Amino acid sequence: MHRETLQGFIVLEGIDGSGTTTQLGLLKTRLERSGVAYSLGCEPTTGPIGVLIRSALSGSFDARPETVARLFVADRGEHLYGPDGIVERCARGELVISDRYLFSSLVYQGLTCEPSLPERLNESFPLPELVIFFELDPDTAAGRMGSRASLEIYENLEFQSQVAQRYRTVLSSFEEAGMKVVHIDAEARSEQVEEAVWKAIAPLANKVSRR
Repeated sequence: MHRETLQGFIVLEGIDGSGTTTQLGLLKTRLERSGVAYSLGCEPTTGPIGVLIRSALSGSFDARPETVARLFVADRGEHLYGPDGIVERCARGELVISDRYLFSSLVYQGLTCEPSLPERLNESFPLPELVIFFELDPDTAAGRMGSRASLEIYENLEFQSQVAQRYRTVLSSFEEAGMKVVHIDAEARSEQVEEAVWKAIAPLANKVSRR
């Protein structure tokens, strides 16, 4: 099935603890200095459906894996097509960067459900112009997450080891189909990771609108 590619849309992906959220914050400073018209987001979003997902991921209530998969899709639909969403912002010529997207669903829910369910639920969503994947050993990630006050239901070494392996499978299939994926060494120092991320993003930033 042919998918639309959203020009100017960039996604950060990686196992838990790989630093995508930290790097998204550092990108904000870079983009402010560059004068590029941009927006930053994440999945789950901060909207009502995203809040419900985060509650399930925290273990506050038990939800079937299939329910979580469908909640992610509903949240993603709003993130993409809702007012001032990703599609609208890309059409305005903005650079749009999201911390996680459908690839996370194909990986995480692909492990907790039958893989065919998240594949079917996400098959019509457009693809980003670029995916930046943060490569990190699960043992290193577990050490980083050990300092957190609380952990989500997926944040354990055994599951994250499976996540790392499935990311390789999922992203390889998209790369083979022509989607651009840049792999970043997330074991490096934060400033080195920041430079590598900006090097990947800068060519796209130079093509979008200015504020």
